Amino acid sequence: MMYRRTARPYLVLFLTLLLASPVVAQSPNSFFEQASVNGRLANTGFRRCAHYLNGWLAEADSGTGLIPRNLTDSRHFWNAYDAAADNYPFMVMTASLLRHDLFSGKMQTMLQTEQRLTSRIGRLPDTYSFTKKGFLKEPVDSSQVIFGSAEYMKDGLVPLTEWLGPNTPWFRRMEGILDDLLPVVSIPIHLTGNFYGNSADVEVNGDMLQVLNRMYWITRKQKYLDVAVALGDYYLNDKRLLTRSSTRLRMRDHGCEIIAGLSEVYATMHVLNPAKKKQWQPYMTELLDLILDKGRNADGLFYNEINPSTGQLLDPALADTWGYLLNACYTVYLTDGHVAYRDAVLKALQSLNKHYKNYAWEGQSSDGYADSIEGALNLILREKSPAAAEWIDSEMQVMWAKQKPSGIIEGWHGDGNFARTTLMYCLWKTSGTWLSNWQESVTIGAAKNENFLYISVQANEAWSGKLRFSPAFHREFMRLPINYPRINQFQEWYPIDENKAYKLTNTKTQKTVTVRGRALLAGYPIRLAKGEITHLLIQAK
Repeated sequence: MMYRRTARPYLVLFLTLLLASPVVAQSPNSFFEQASVNGRLANTGFRRCAHYLNGWLAEADSGTGLIPRNLTDSRHFWNAYDAAADNYPFMVMTASLLRHDLFSGKMQTMLQTEQRLTSRIGRLPDTYSFTKKGFLKEPVDSSQVIFGSAEYMKDGLVPLTEWLGPNTPWFRRMEGILDDLLPVVSIPIHLTGNFYGNSADVEVNGDMLQVLNRMYWITRKQKYLDVAVALGDYYLNDKRLLTRSSTRLRMRDHGCEIIAGLSEVYATMHVLNPAKKKQWQPYMTELLDLILDKGRNADGLFYNEINPSTGQLLDPALADTWGYLLNACYTVYLTDGHVAYRDAVLKALQSLNKHYKNYAWEGQSSDGYADSIEGALNLILREKSPAAAEWIDSEMQVMWAKQKPSGIIEGWHGDGNFARTTLMYCLWKTSGTWLSNWQESVTIGAAKNENFLYISVQANEAWSGKLRFSPAFHREFMRLPINYPRINQFQEWYPIDENKAYKLTNTKTQKTVTVRGRALLAGYPIRLAKGEITHLLIQAK
């Protein structure tokens, strides 16, 4: 199945101008026109994700139903830190939005099979060989199991929990892995073996900080917080392990995770233990000041790697994870009010559309685009930037063009990140709304100003179902006290509060009803005839 570009450059420009125009200059019709443009973009993204899902399901192992690590040299095995962490979760999310039959069927069967076949140290997963019908390596490599467990939780199960909530089998899988992991590791975690170097130690500790911090808030289990604080104490102290005592600080993937993780537990101490935060503050500030002073180019984007002790640039390529690092800066800005950290975000956002269109983040890999766009989406949620919004629109078109007629993007686990970021982009264009029983012939888009949400739904074929809305994920599912920007979060473009009342107006019938937030979250019924367009206007009372 081939796809065409659905938005010409003038439509993107039109959208950008609308976003940049003063609210008073726009009529309701202009907002609905913008919602219609957004709907066509979202529909293209949804179709691409459905095609990706079908493409990868066609490549699943015939015996187990699990997907392989990639479609080349690793076709014969499943692993936790790639197939499970980066690809499978976003097949699940795609199915939850677009194919409920697969979501309640194959996606859950794959999880059950994975738990049954791959659990090796308690519930910790290890690499499973389709040809051997057993574990790929003997004896067990505990470092690989630990690494895979941390990656699976942070990159896969945490975002699924943020999207679906904690009352799911995927959350229970994460809790089981974490509970079995803590007794078999010492903190900080040190991995052994030739495959892993110092950067892997830093990565897995960063992964654990993010998982432990978020799992504490979901469950309020003190044991998770205790380990997160112990990791914070290890890195944020007079030894200055990340700033003055190291010769490498990696700011791209497989290194940047520690900076994000430390910022998260720092924000938690801001709420729970101000004395501990004060103890850590000079070291957290020193770390962020270092990467901003030595680790950025003139446009405010980050290099891949520096020597923190000397400031020497070790890898001058730009990190597609620039947004993940700025997440950390913005999180500390929220807790400490340090304006320079907010300014760093604004500087990067302003530079994107000037110099970084079709930039080769990782040798033109779609994964580089996915991570970079995700970072921008996180940040424009907090700081409006019409220029960055235009850049996101242009780069999505570049990333989408990499998808093959089969639905496969590049044939490796990074294909999942294509779907992750595409779904985030679509939910931006719909302001967090979607259709209960999606089909290609129905488009939904949204636009908003300070007071109203404008929704346009158009059916090329007769359709009936429910219009779904998003909650405040950080509060309702993750139970976080601060909505700080975080890796693989789901952005809250128009979060519905179940306890509030909302006025909903159908502009065609001019009928206005008052609906409770919990009813909107359960789904608002809509029925459309072939060719019908419905415009809905929503306002919180």
